[in-house]
Amino acid sequence: MITTEELKTIREMCDEFDVTPRTLRFYEAKELLFPIRDGQKRLFTKRDRARLKLILRGKRFGFKLEEIRQLLDLYHMGDQQHTQLARTYDIGMQRLQDLKDQRAEMDEAISDLEEQLDWGRRMIASHRDAPAAAE
Repeated sequence: MITTEELKTIREMCDEFDVTPRTLRFYEAKELLFPIRDGQKRLFTKRDRARLKLILRGKRFGFKLEEIRQLLDLYHMGDQQHTQLARTYDIGMQRLQDLKDQRAEMDEAISDLEEQLDWGRRMIASHRDAPAAAE
């Protein structure tokens, strides 16, 4: 049985995890969180807090919400979370590769922009140092 000390209000959840009430309602609508409803009031369990922590971590790593939902749903497979861990690892490895690819693209774009800015600086300097056209 869940005691009231284990339950958190939406405000307490927002303060603890630095999210908005709208975010919590959105995650509830997407079936990522399952707070206890007491009239209009939402009460979040320890399980909800653990799930929210994983949701926010997944979002920070760039996981899609549907991927996060599927991973959370694998918790109850009955195999000591082996399936959940293996699938999370696979998605994590793919996301890591995606991030490395993006970093390589960004490094290339930065290098190209630096070259163009260097060319622009030289052009500006050559125009400034050139004698004025004869009138």
